[in-house]
Amino acid sequence: MPDDWLLLSDPDISAVEQQLVQAALEEPQLSCGRMVQHFEQRFAAHHGRKHGVAVASGTLGTWLLLRAMGIGPGDEVIASPYGWHQVAHAITLTGARVVFADINYWSGCLDPVRAATQIGPATKALLVGNVNGHPAAWGEFEALAAERGLPLIEDSTEAIGSRYRGRLVGSFGRASVFDFSQPSALCCGEGGMVLTDDDDLAAELRYLRARSLKDRRSVSVGSRVPMQAAMSELTAALGAGQIARLGEILARRRQVADYYLEQMQTFEGIKPPYVAPDVDEVHWMVYTVHLGKRFTASACDEIIEDMADESIEAVMYCQPLHQQFHYRQQGWQRGQFPLVERIADRAVALPFHGHLQPDHVRFIVKTMKDSSLNVGAGAAIY
Repeated sequence: MPDDWLLLSDPDISAVEQQLVQAALEEPQLSCGRMVQHFEQRFAAHHGRKHGVAVASGTLGTWLLLRAMGIGPGDEVIASPYGWHQVAHAITLTGARVVFADINYWSGCLDPVRAATQIGPATKALLVGNVNGHPAAWGEFEALAAERGLPLIEDSTEAIGSRYRGRLVGSFGRASVFDFSQPSALCCGEGGMVLTDDDDLAAELRYLRARSLKDRRSVSVGSRVPMQAAMSELTAALGAGQIARLGEILARRRQVADYYLEQMQTFEGIKPPYVAPDVDEVHWMVYTVHLGKRFTASACDEIIEDMADESIEAVMYCQPLHQQFHYRQQGWQRGQFPLVERIADRAVALPFHGHLQPDHVRFIVKTMKDSSLNVGAGAAIY
């Protein structure tokens, strides 16, 4: 895109990251070296977890985690069809079957009551996400997992820095998974991390992540077939710099969120940002506007086109998994999850990063409001 665009995301990179990447380039090992170990330790410690296992992406990390838990063909995992990173694809990659449940309309996260109704004899885990930075109802999910004897996996690929009942996201469940691709606040281009306090699970994850040099002559290493899913030293160098500066990065993004909230006060007919009662703090992954019922999905597409004409990058937040071809082939169809569809048809993600200024945000919101008139969605909404 041309330089004058207001981009959906723009990583917050400083001299710290540049120096660490340069230091990594000067090392003789660019894979699974000291920088990866440093990043794993710092990231795990930041979240109060015992182990961090760096991986190539959040989806691969979830796949390895499910494999390490022994989940595969014939098993089922409960998950939401709604989300940006769509980490539930990892369930399919293991050969297990994903079983969808509807969401909480306000938070966008998997609803614990609806999830409970989908649990059956083949259910082997609950995969619960912090959608767009908003923590899921972890108290209820922890109780549900304990009651049913199921492992709870926290999908935090869309959240970092948010807090639920005083605890950081990433500290819930048997393990949690992060992703560092754009538009994550902690952005390394690609990469992810699995956090856990379980020694055996961490050891198995490291085994499955990549074949080591000492395994080259092994005749047994193929018994559990490790992946080529490790993180490079360069990616870890970016991550190490970002985790050291995370407070500063999140503070800038919070300021931009405040700019948006101020401008959105005059945008009638939209669903305002929601923070659940048990949630102490939310750091959004992207700034998402939930348009009202009078807006159709096609009207939202027209708004996005109008914004592109003004060099503003905006996108629909999500194409729900149950409406995608692969899952439709399994029998899922539109109409099964009305709350997911009600939100997904009208959720537009706007530019959100620490480089935006008040004038940028004012222009973005005004353009969106003007466009809402052009598509015939209703009266003026100033």
